[in-house]
Amino acid sequence: MNEPIHDEKINRVLLKPRFKMLFDESQEEILGKFKENIDDKNCKYCSKISGNHIFLDVPKDEDHFWSPQLQVEVVKNEENKTVVKGILGPKPQVWTFFMFIHFAVAVAFVVFFVMFYVRWSLDGDFQLAKYMMIGLPILWIILYFIGQSGKKLGYKQMVELDDFMMKTLEKK
Repeated sequence: MNEPIHDEKINRVLLKPRFKMLFDESQEEILGKFKENIDDKNCKYCSKISGNHIFLDVPKDEDHFWSPQLQVEVVKNEENKTVVKGILGPKPQVWTFFMFIHFAVAVAFVVFFVMFYVRWSLDGDFQLAKYMMIGLPILWIILYFIGQSGKKLGYKQMVELDDFMMKTLEKK
């Protein structure tokens, strides 16, 4: 995982690496390439195309909790070029669960901060609130590293999905 996908240093840190590429081919031609590859019986990737969005998943037999999904959007820009934008990240249900936990930690932090301030200003016992205000940011950092380790576990599959996409786009 030392090499960021698409040579962007920030993608090393992000849990959901992003990329954007320009092509001279039309939007229909690029979408056609993906449809061709997906319809091929030898294609090992589970895929869906919805309008100008393409969703690529790893095969079911290789799928695990941290398996990534590649979401590609093919759009035309004002210069008559086609822009292919993509996000490599965990499946939506994993990402939603992870964001829910982050949100719950943030809400708990605010609640304990208010409780700490009220009890401190009224000269009450604020020890629990103080410990929670210390513990919750630590939990947040731990969650970040859990996400990074999940990204490392799915990195090989991320590279495979990216390679599949690049081979599809380079196809004549």
